[in-house]
Amino acid sequence: EAQLVESGGGLVQAGGSLRLSCAASGFPFDEYSIGWFRQAPGKEREGVSCIAAIDHSTYYSDFVKGRFTIDRDNAKKMVYMQMNSLKPEDTAVYYCAAPCSYYHTEGVYGGRDYRGKGTLVTVSS
Repeated sequence: EAQLVESGGGLVQAGGSLRLSCAASGFPFDEYSIGWFRQAPGKEREGVSCIAAIDHSTYYSDFVKGRFTIDRDNAKKMVYMQMNSLKPEDTAVYYCAAPCSYYHTEGVYGGRDYRGKGTLVTVSS
C-alpha cells in the first residue's frame, strides 16, 4: 500500500522557520516527482513546491519563491521542505503528494496519485 507520511509541522512566530519531512513507501518513489501542497481553512488547495524524480530540478509557486526550499533523498525515500521567513498567511495543513508538475502560469499543480494526510503549520503574528 502506498503511503506518504508528513512530519515537522507546528506553531512558529512570523519570521521563523520550520522543516517539513515526508516519508514515502509502497510505490516506486524514485520514478515520481514529489510536491508539497497546502490547504488553509476555507481556501482552495495550493501547490507549493515540486521536485523532479531524476535530475531533482525544483519548482516553486511564486508566493514561496526565495523562502522555501524542497529537496529529496531517494535512498531514504524522503522529501523535505525548509520553510524560512514564515508569514501568517503560510498557515495551513501541508501535505506531500505525487506526482507534481509546474507551469509558469499555473505554479505547482498535480499530486493526484498519492498524498499524505498532512501536517499543520501555524504561523502567529
